Amino acid sequence: KNDQWLVVDRKVYNITQWAKRHPGGFRVISHYGGEDATEAFTAFHPDQKFVQKFLKPLLVGELAATEPSQDRNKNATIRKDFDDLRVQAEKEGLFRAEPLFFCLHLGHILLLEALAWLMVSNWGTSWTLTLLCAVMLATSQSQAGWLQHDFGHLSVFKKSKWNHLVHKFVIGHLKGASANWWNHRHFQHHAKPNTFRKDPDIYMLDIFVLGKTQPVEYGIKKIKYMPYNYQHHYFHLVAPPLLIPVFYNFNIMKTMVTRRDWVDLAWATTYYLRYFYCYIPLFGLLGSLGLMFFVRFLESHWFVWVTQMNHLPMEIEHERHQDWLTMQLQSTCNIEQSFFNDWFSGHLNFQIEHHLFPRMPRHNYHLVAQRVRELCEKHGIPYQMKTLWRGMVDVVRSLKSSGDLWLDAYLHK
Repeated sequence: KNDQWLVVDRKVYNITQWAKRHPGGFRVISHYGGEDATEAFTAFHPDQKFVQKFLKPLLVGELAATEPSQDRNKNATIRKDFDDLRVQAEKEGLFRAEPLFFCLHLGHILLLEALAWLMVSNWGTSWTLTLLCAVMLATSQSQAGWLQHDFGHLSVFKKSKWNHLVHKFVIGHLKGASANWWNHRHFQHHAKPNTFRKDPDIYMLDIFVLGKTQPVEYGIKKIKYMPYNYQHHYFHLVAPPLLIPVFYNFNIMKTMVTRRDWVDLAWATTYYLRYFYCYIPLFGLLGSLGLMFFVRFLESHWFVWVTQMNHLPMEIEHERHQDWLTMQLQSTCNIEQSFFNDWFSGHLNFQIEHHLFPRMPRHNYHLVAQRVRELCEKHGIPYQMKTLWRGMVDVVRSLKSSGDLWLDAYLHK
């Protein structure tokens, strides 16, 4: 932590002090301390010439001519072939967004919000209409979650500042959350997916054990915070219903206050002011709070199943220092394409392509998918595609498998 160097395009940089000022957060850049970060740097930064201004003062020197361009377990041939694919995709305009697509997506979110309020304000707050209102609001919240994800990845506008501004509007005003909280958390996940101590999405507060390594480690050490052999059962009672309404809501508010992120807090406040202004006259204060919690409860189920089916059944390990293509493919799988799957998951059914090209607008994933599959076949890297149902079932199966590994190690090792 007190002495961090990394390599980008064969140039060595001392990021020890800069990490604290890194716009993406100090953790994501620190995860690449001591290794080559060229592929991650290219994947995340749309304007690399602009970023070079910040890198120049950090330059230590260049790698010696005898040093290879890749380090440790990273495959030079795979790196070159993937870089060629990325350059070709850029030439074909696959990193250019279609404004109409995102306008229509935002429009259907605003329409759902408006219709939900108009329905209960004009026709009453019966149980049936209130339930329908909650479903419509949960749908708009889930879709707003996918939309903020697009702006957060800088995949809509050419200029980053416009992506950041609209990101704050969507995640702040439409969802009541924090753009900075999301950025600092989510980019760690992309930089080192399914890597212990680096991917916050697999930090489970010892409630679950994941993969094939962690359960055995816990079992050998006789760690039993929970009956992990039953985690595939209590998962349904903990993760889908509580992640957003309890854990995320608390964590977001705590982060904004403790980091004194008053800009994001102001944006989030506009969401709550708008919501309570619309619904307190109809449901009262307690009723409005109850409706909000129920909407978050429904949204949480949607979010957990969509996000976990792409990652949880895949390899979850300690740091292995792999090249970008291999690392992303071992920790990610796809769900079959259909109009419903695209809409339901915010095109994260193309999770492989999204992880390989995080700045690519999601409506272009299907255009590059076949070439990604061919590249994987060329290098013998498994490219997994599942049905929506199998993806969800595999979440439970993987939890049961990990729980069984823990129990065996706990009892016999």
